[in-house]
Amino acid sequence: MRAVALAFLPLLLTAQGLDPAKLLQPPTDTWPTYNGDYSGRRYSTLAQINQSNIGSLALNWMYRIANIGPQRGVGNPEIKSTPLLVNGILYFTIPDHVWAVNARTGEELWHYSWVDHGGHLVGNRGVGMYRDWLYFFGPDGWFISLNARDGKERWRKKIADEKMQYFTTTAALVVKNHVIIGVGGDAMDVPGFLESRDPDTGELQWRWNTAPRPGEPGSETWPNQAAMEHGGGMTWLPGTYDPDLNLIYWGTGNPNPVYAGQGRKGANLWTCSIVALNPDTGKLVWYFQGSPHDTHDWDNIETPVLFDAEVSGQKRKLLAQAARNGFFFVLDRTNGKSLVSKGFVGVNWAKGIDEKGQPIPDPAKEPKVDGSIIDTPGGGGTNWPPPSFSPDTGLFYVNARRGYSVAYLTDTDDHPEGYGGGGGGGLSEPLLEALDYKTGKVVWSHVYPTGNFGNAGAGILTTAGKLLFTGDPASNLIAYDPATGRILWHFRAPSIVSNGPMTYQLDGKQYLVVGAGDTLYAFALVRN
Repeated sequence: MRAVALAFLPLLLTAQGLDPAKLLQPPTDTWPTYNGDYSGRRYSTLAQINQSNIGSLALNWMYRIANIGPQRGVGNPEIKSTPLLVNGILYFTIPDHVWAVNARTGEELWHYSWVDHGGHLVGNRGVGMYRDWLYFFGPDGWFISLNARDGKERWRKKIADEKMQYFTTTAALVVKNHVIIGVGGDAMDVPGFLESRDPDTGELQWRWNTAPRPGEPGSETWPNQAAMEHGGGMTWLPGTYDPDLNLIYWGTGNPNPVYAGQGRKGANLWTCSIVALNPDTGKLVWYFQGSPHDTHDWDNIETPVLFDAEVSGQKRKLLAQAARNGFFFVLDRTNGKSLVSKGFVGVNWAKGIDEKGQPIPDPAKEPKVDGSIIDTPGGGGTNWPPPSFSPDTGLFYVNARRGYSVAYLTDTDDHPEGYGGGGGGGLSEPLLEALDYKTGKVVWSHVYPTGNFGNAGAGILTTAGKLLFTGDPASNLIAYDPATGRILWHFRAPSIVSNGPMTYQLDGKQYLVVGAGDTLYAFALVRN
């Protein structure tokens, strides 16, 4: 095995460059960006692994992170990144670390280590790539470029101040000659933003603020300048891109102060929204606000998934999102007009839908000192693990949670700061749901028999082999029939699947790769 790996090594080390055309093609021998392609569908056209032979799927290789102990505040290393695959090399991360491994064998090629000076180590979603260069975030606001050949640092740029409780966990989205990046951070009421950086130098090309400045569009939805300047709206998950419309689509986070909304009366644009921006200028083209005046910490950052499909007999360019607030939204992505707004779990925090398709918050369900009971679990109906859309079934898939929680208000001041309350408690159960994009109705669901799903867990991958891959809370990697939800195969790992599964084909062999805890697992068909 090692001799084979060494034979491939010279080829691997001379061919790291990413062909930009790969970003516009279905991911087969390449997985060049966080979601595999710009659409966010996490659907693969590969079908070597399929329903007829899934019983022959077996572990091919594994790579376990070594010599890195528990990380500050989060415990043992956990792979939340989806690896990129370019020219036979997988690139993946955890906070403070980047690896390159041989995609055929799992052999380590290089390892880059960053020494941070603060910032939360809650996770890292991976790298972005442009030509021969990788882009990675330290948790303390450093934006770092590496040579893909050997992992050597090219340059670093400071984009956020960890002393202000910003932290950086996203994977960069590369669109043409723009490296588009976002930030996280809630504790100190700092404003969110999205930036485009030059891939050669790291210099700023444009910045779009998630809260407007006085006099700008959207400022009328805030009470004053101070509220806007401390308004939150973080951008900590990668967005998606339509090259035909030349629009990027991004989810924005909750407004600050968290839970306590009495000092920021109004809708608080552009927080808790899906926004469409011109990637060349950063100009806002349209928006849709999933949680106006959010008071439940429901970031609307979940992946805006793009696909073309029929609605009422007409072919439409669509965007779908299963949001943390429990609503499933389907929009016309050319203009942001709502087509579907329907709860996929309980949504009694809203008393209806307005003329734009946006939920209308129920004041009776806002956090209270003695608690307010809502039928959406604490942490929301879903969270960051990526969903999937299959064009074969026309179904949208999401790992969800349903149940109840109690929302509390702890800071009753007219001008609260930081976390002004909290949400949690109650009962909840994790489940996998398949949603009809035309109606938002649940076509099938699978309730996981054990809990402990928390606010994270596994992403989802669907394939042309009529398979859906994801993980459950009992540490199983499972293959389902995406049309019916029937379980076809499973593999028990030592830890829960902690990232979004991905797949690729090299030398005629299809691989399925998942991260579970501190280990990457690669599966392939057993050949006689």
